[in-house]
Amino acid sequence: MPAYPRAVEILFDDANRCLEQGDLVAAEKAYIAALAVAPEMPEALANLALLQEHAGQLEVAQTYYQQALALDPDSLQVQLNLGVLLTKRKRFGEAELVYLQTLALAPESAAAWSNYGMLLACMQREREAEDCYRSALEIDENYAKAGFNLAYILLRQGRFEEGWQYLEARDSDQIYAHRFNFPRWQGQALSGKSVLIVFEAGHGDMIHFCRYAQILKSMGACQIGLICHPALKRLFASLPGVDHLFDFNQELPASGWDYWSPPMSLPYYCQTRLETIPAPIPYLAAEAQRIAAWAQRLPSDNLCKLRVGLAWQGNPLFENDADRSLASIALLRPLMEVAGVQFVSLQKGPGQDQLPREGFEVLPYGAELEDFADTAALIANLDLVISVDTAVAHLAGAMGKTCWLLLPDYRADWRWLTDRQDTPWYPSMRLFRQSRGGDWPAVIQRVATALQELADRS
Repeated sequence: MPAYPRAVEILFDDANRCLEQGDLVAAEKAYIAALAVAPEMPEALANLALLQEHAGQLEVAQTYYQQALALDPDSLQVQLNLGVLLTKRKRFGEAELVYLQTLALAPESAAAWSNYGMLLACMQREREAEDCYRSALEIDENYAKAGFNLAYILLRQGRFEEGWQYLEARDSDQIYAHRFNFPRWQGQALSGKSVLIVFEAGHGDMIHFCRYAQILKSMGACQIGLICHPALKRLFASLPGVDHLFDFNQELPASGWDYWSPPMSLPYYCQTRLETIPAPIPYLAAEAQRIAAWAQRLPSDNLCKLRVGLAWQGNPLFENDADRSLASIALLRPLMEVAGVQFVSLQKGPGQDQLPREGFEVLPYGAELEDFADTAALIANLDLVISVDTAVAHLAGAMGKTCWLLLPDYRADWRWLTDRQDTPWYPSMRLFRQSRGGDWPAVIQRVATALQELADRS
């Protein structure tokens, strides 16, 4: 950093300290104060841009990044940050120009190749994206982000053998490695051994991969433990192959097991291929008593109608939630026009406050669902679940319930593969994909047509 007046350096250091401590208001004030004295300080502009980006002020952040680059056009990190921001804003053409300039400046930067690959993947130029990721790994074989991003392309294409291997580049050791005094499982023989499967990622991921407990038992494991989210614990009591259940709020065993494993590593070490996806459906079930209790709650005067559960929004903290979720239940209005259907809300948390809504005859049960055991019991009373890509869809699929999954065109998850209307992970599921980004109305209209046909047959 060039020499600046001592007062400016003090303000800059204070701002950085506040940023590290999460005091964004104080950090912003200090950066602005530093720039008031030294307006041509690219370091302050770049950090102020980062602060604004974290605050969700993307347009303001872009302006600051561009001002910083005007003063220091050779700053690799600021170029990378600007490229990421432009990608986030879906300003793909501008982002590509930034990355091409970055690579011209630093052709041996693994981060630049990886980031450019991410942009190309978002643009569905997957062959070029794959080449970029591999270029990054040639430069630095340990650059984990490139390996992880490459895994998503390979898995989406059904290239599981290499895809699972690169998925191991994710940072899945840090939480548990220091907590257990027994090793991580890496494919060793399991005859007579005990394995503790830890929790990883979201509820839907755990529902998706918990099926591997039964696979480990079939490989000879004598004891299987599973750590899960608290909201899944009662549901997972029905899971075949599991002998001991823990939720992550409990005190976890530091010893007494032979191995531990993240659930998303199990397909790799179990050598899962597209044609050998384990699908012993159903592998999750609701409790009979809860099913009966929900059966009594549902109206008995419309038994001739199809009962259809709806879930239209996922966790807003998920990075692609704005694209995978519906902005409002209002987009589902065409479904309300289908005769012979009783709709039931499975929406819990974000989005559940959108009911009751005029013109939407949907039973608003979402707030009454205590956990996924309740959700499973309600689903068991339904004929069909229509859901965006969230845990409700995984649960319906794991129960063998007919489920219609609504998928975005932009960055659809790898597990739904490419251009398929079905999924080998959940044979009871049908996929309805956007043909272009953001076009939910066309998807919902296709669903409405299919629903009317189903209602007529029923």
